[in-house]
Amino acid sequence: MIPLTLAEVAAAVEGRLLAADPAARVTGSVEYDSRKVGPGSLFVAFPGERVDGHDYAAAAVEAGAVAVLGTREVPGVPMVLVADALDAMGRLARAAVRRLPELTVIGLTGSSGKTTTKDLIGQLTARLGPTVAPPGSPNNELGHPWTALQAGPETRFLVLEKGARGVGHIRYLCEVVPPRISVVLNVGVAHIGEFGSVENIALAKGELVEALPADGLAVLNADDPLVDAMAARTCARVVRYGEAAHADVRAVDVALDERGRPSYTLVTPEGSAPVRLGLTGRHQVSNSLAAAAVGRELGMSPAELATALGALGLVSTRRMDVFDRPDGVTVIDDSYNANPASTGVALRALAGLGAGRRTVAVLGYMAELGSYEREGHLEVGRLAADLGVDRLLVVGEPAAPIHEGATAVEDWGGESVLLSDQAAAVEVLRSELRPGDVVLVKGSRYRTWEVADALRAGAAGNGAAS
Repeated sequence: MIPLTLAEVAAAVEGRLLAADPAARVTGSVEYDSRKVGPGSLFVAFPGERVDGHDYAAAAVEAGAVAVLGTREVPGVPMVLVADALDAMGRLARAAVRRLPELTVIGLTGSSGKTTTKDLIGQLTARLGPTVAPPGSPNNELGHPWTALQAGPETRFLVLEKGARGVGHIRYLCEVVPPRISVVLNVGVAHIGEFGSVENIALAKGELVEALPADGLAVLNADDPLVDAMAARTCARVVRYGEAAHADVRAVDVALDERGRPSYTLVTPEGSAPVRLGLTGRHQVSNSLAAAAVGRELGMSPAELATALGALGLVSTRRMDVFDRPDGVTVIDDSYNANPASTGVALRALAGLGAGRRTVAVLGYMAELGSYEREGHLEVGRLAADLGVDRLLVVGEPAAPIHEGATAVEDWGGESVLLSDQAAAVEVLRSELRPGDVVLVKGSRYRTWEVADALRAGAAGNGAAS
């Protein structure tokens, strides 16, 4: 964060100082985890039923925090007292970003691919100047300001992933940190249980382009009609990307190599260049085009973009992380989260990478689908069968419709089994895997990653897997 006095912090958050020196300066990070506090930090204490940050206020000061931003007084601790700590973090982030006139804020949203594309954009902008785009998905009312507060006087690019659980959420995040460039990837059924309809999801995602100033830029996916139509919702300039003929930043002649890595010709108004990605999955074409559209806006030539795109790698964990085990088994760890669209993308990547090899998909429950839950899981099962996945391991009773959907496909030559939990899936894999197999692990945040971790731990097991 930019250095601020406690008086400036209090003014920004509409708080009052208790037992604190108004001239004392916050020169370190803003943290809500007391274990991350260091010299010059500001510690934010959130009240909670099981864990109350105020109980760690004294320890945070001992660790070097200048003060604690909280909602109740802690005796002997310098405080910035506020009514709502979460609201205060947002206010502080807005005030800090306002003091960085050279900063370009890039916001992006979508039903799937947000974190990967944020990472890709961050890698491109890092070639142009100091960039804040931390790994993972700090994309909500807490993670968003926490990320923004990492920007300092030297930062030139701030890349912010924006998540939403309802209409108005992205609008609020944009009020906290207004974007200069907005990227909308896609509109799918992720979190449809909270939104109620795809139309509401599109309404919410479009709030990102509505927040742009007239001299801003909306980067829209020309291949998604709901995203393409968002051009009418912004006063900013619009650049489209995709494989559609009307896209400004396009990919043509797309091909996949034996590892499922795409290559294509990048076509822009300034010229074209061949691109060869080091990432697995055809969906990375779209993700990389979104990043290229941003890089082009920031002055990168087609040749520079092609070189930069070819050097892109994984940053955040458990997202299309492909690794080979010593026993010849290839694993696709995409276990961070799941919805029907992202699982479909992962299954297609499995089919591409596994061409000519035995393919195994370990699929778990997909959460937050509401009334679409059963159909969403059936759809994934049918797709797995249609793609010719050889072995389907469905983990947990809530995911049972995946098993139903697959086994209902009459001409499918594969096999599906419904398993009780992750441990059961690990045991099946240990007994059945053989050299050359390709395994996908995918599911919502219900410990599905335990299967990937067991596979990563080594090739220990029975038979050919040992």
